[in-house]
Amino acid sequence: MKELSKYNIDIYGLEDKQYDYDMESGDAFFEELEQDLIERGQFKTHVVLKKSATMLQLHFHTEGSVELTCDRTLEPFEEPIISDDQIILKFGDRDEELTDEIEIINRNTNRINVAKYVFEFIALSLPVKKLHPSLREEGPGDEDAEEDEVILVYSSEDKEASEEDSDSEEKIDPRWEALKKLKGNQE
Repeated sequence: MKELSKYNIDIYGLEDKQYDYDMESGDAFFEELEQDLIERGQFKTHVVLKKSATMLQLHFHTEGSVELTCDRTLEPFEEPIISDDQIILKFGDRDEELTDEIEIINRNTNRINVAKYVFEFIALSLPVKKLHPSLREEGPGDEDAEEDEVILVYSSEDKEASEEDSDSEEKIDPRWEALKKLKGNQE
């Protein structure tokens, strides 16, 4: 718990203005959180806290890197992390999460711990598919070629069927031709 105590912010007695906090952590942070997503990493977080009579607005800017394992080769690699996120803590009678960005905290709260928010923002910054940088890098001209090139994988139109349809429209059964003449005479 010593590592997570670095993320405590005493809010009791703060005046209604802006405060800045800088926090720096590494592997011990991820170990103490008891999670399996990230094992190693180094990062710096700058927190801007704007206090007012009814709420706390917290803006988090996190930069650093975490060690991930490639989904394809199972090799470890460093993934850079840069995130800018915000959360609003409103004062109320109970603790409740309203949305992903808005929470209600008890108005008698003396201290908040922002470690869970920092971890959530880092976790949300991770790529869904964890690929080693050597597998996802492209040459300087490859990007433009991929954007301009269109490959049709599936088409519901069958060329032979469309040719048969046009041929069948041209070759009408003589019985139907006679009926069409009758229809034309009635109009």
